[in-house]
Amino acid sequence: MNALIMNIIRFLPALALSLIASPCTHATLAPLAPNNFAPGATSLDFSSTASGTEVNGLFIGNVLFQVTENGVATNGVVIVDAGPGTTNNIAPPNLVSLSNPSGLALVVSLPNPITQFGYGYAILVRSPVSAATTIQLFAGLTSVGSLDFAGSPDPTFAGGFAGLSSTEPFDRAVLTFSTLGEAFAVDNVTFATAVPEQEQTLILLAIGVFGLVSFYFRRSLLF
Repeated sequence: MNALIMNIIRFLPALALSLIASPCTHATLAPLAPNNFAPGATSLDFSSTASGTEVNGLFIGNVLFQVTENGVATNGVVIVDAGPGTTNNIAPPNLVSLSNPSGLALVVSLPNPITQFGYGYAILVRSPVSAATTIQLFAGLTSVGSLDFAGSPDPTFAGGFAGLSSTEPFDRAVLTFSTLGEAFAVDNVTFATAVPEQEQTLILLAIGVFGLVSFYFRRSLLF
């Protein structure tokens, strides 16, 4: 009996780790507010970056920012600047496009796979826009999914905070913006990893069983 209990004790930590590592077959994406990110989330602003800095190839906190135009890496179209000034989700300096966003994409490559991502943004238009910005997610070269975000005056230019959570980890986000605005701005890039609720439940269950078996084993040694 003691040998069986020991085998169970050895198996449970491996079970918990496998639950964490098991990938989801299909990702479900859901909007995420700034105050709902997991504890310890990283938030990057550009306050320590000089105005006029080229964004294509910019590294901040081990995060790589790249700019593409029609799929080709391009310099001179997105820089660090004062942008639209202070909004509800942006404060100078921030990332600003210098031309109409048609064909432009801001690519954010992350140092590790994550499940939560978001940023404050604004586009140069003063009326609501139904799909002001879009986030496309990738795990390596594999598409994880995409989500559109509506923008409303924030308080002047259409914008807000575009945040999402994914049931499948990803390591790259491609940001695009509505061409209804002549330019876009981005700030406060935030990301984190949260264990899905289903996995949390299974892990807690495994830990609970582990505790009960350990208690029984210690008790059996006393008698």
